[in-house]
Amino acid sequence: MVFSSITFVYAFFPLVAVAYYLSKNRVYRNVVLLLASLLFYSWGEPRFLLLMLAATLAAYCGGLLMERSTAHKRLILIVTVVLLVGNLFVFKYLNFFSENLSALFGWSALPKLTLPIGISFYTFQILSYVIDLYRGEIRVQRNYFYLLLYVSFFPQLIAGPIVRYETVEQEIQERHESIDDVAAGLRRFILGLAKKVILANNIARIAETIYAGDSAVYGTTLYWLAAVAYALQIYFDFSGYSDMAIGLGRMFGFHFLENFDHPYTALSITDFWRRWHISLSTWFRDYVYIPLGGNRVKKSRWIRNILVVWALTGFWHGAQWNFLFWGLYYGLLLLAEKLFLGRLLERLPRAVRWLYTAFFVLIGWVLFNLTDFPSLCHALKLMFVPQATDWVAAAATNVSLLKAVVYLPLGIVCCLPLLRREPKSTKGILLADLASGLLLIVCIVFILSSSYNPFIYFRF
Repeated sequence: MVFSSITFVYAFFPLVAVAYYLSKNRVYRNVVLLLASLLFYSWGEPRFLLLMLAATLAAYCGGLLMERSTAHKRLILIVTVVLLVGNLFVFKYLNFFSENLSALFGWSALPKLTLPIGISFYTFQILSYVIDLYRGEIRVQRNYFYLLLYVSFFPQLIAGPIVRYETVEQEIQERHESIDDVAAGLRRFILGLAKKVILANNIARIAETIYAGDSAVYGTTLYWLAAVAYALQIYFDFSGYSDMAIGLGRMFGFHFLENFDHPYTALSITDFWRRWHISLSTWFRDYVYIPLGGNRVKKSRWIRNILVVWALTGFWHGAQWNFLFWGLYYGLLLLAEKLFLGRLLERLPRAVRWLYTAFFVLIGWVLFNLTDFPSLCHALKLMFVPQATDWVAAAATNVSLLKAVVYLPLGIVCCLPLLRREPKSTKGILLADLASGLLLIVCIVFILSSSYNPFIYFRF
């Protein structure tokens, strides 16, 4: 089940909302959310529900033991982290290492394991709980089911944002819902739904068609168009999910932190990563980069810290070489900006800085998108070695491509910070509610007329 499905929009969410608001007190409302979250996760892969329950239990027991045995607190943390990271490694990375070792030494590769949906996101959430508990930044959660609600809460379970326990520590037991929160949350959910079903799903056809087609027809110009299209697709796909998660959370009294801040308006790669997938970049900063010493070490170790963090960031996205290259690519760009390029950029006009950032981000998305190494090399070659485009053949053989291109200008406009603030006046709120209602109708029409198109980040 996904947010953009008819089942969710027409059945699951309305039933959960009714049951939630009819519940008399906070305990019953938490029970409703927990049961709904477990049902939501087990809808597609019920066998992996036990895995999530076990991972949460490991963190719960580890937390209690750290509180009771301060003398062995560090050892308990290490054991708990090893269990959680080991679980993630087995299901997400074991096949990758097995296949590569098999190719190198001729060993028999292990049978393929299915990747549990959302395992990267909920593992990082659980890790933040046990690490923050060890640091003394939060209190131990004595109720296993409250901790499980934090881990499994359905709005952000499958594709983020990665919510720190400290963000919702108080709200699990003491939140207060209001009509204004419900209305604002619903508007945010509809906005995210529109990003997904109107923009991301339609723009996706451009890159998919070009990369799957005849490169003799789709020359250099259209390969750059494919890069732009994928950049827009992944932004509206992922930020749309984050919007829906934040909106749903707010409707139930939870206030999640923002995960995107108009990243395609960034004027440097450093600025881009302050704006893109904020919950992931801050997670690696706080739990990997700073513990390694951050920038308060000698230059050689600092460079190592940057590269380690970005290699892990890339590998977090998937057990493929292209993700590792993508992470290191950004690590090297960030190092260049911090060492010398940043000072130069500050002297340049804003338009030049934006073009510089857009260029390298587009190249990055090609590295991210194409997991097959020959296809990746071919795409990059076509982008930088000019090849004519057969416009007649391209137009004649792909009517769907022409239809999809219509959505590009709308997508580009929607990347801009046009509506940063929520309406405050009564008139503004009424207009926003009316616009959201009309947008929801349009979204439902698009859902009914389109085939299933999963969120990109579901595979991570």
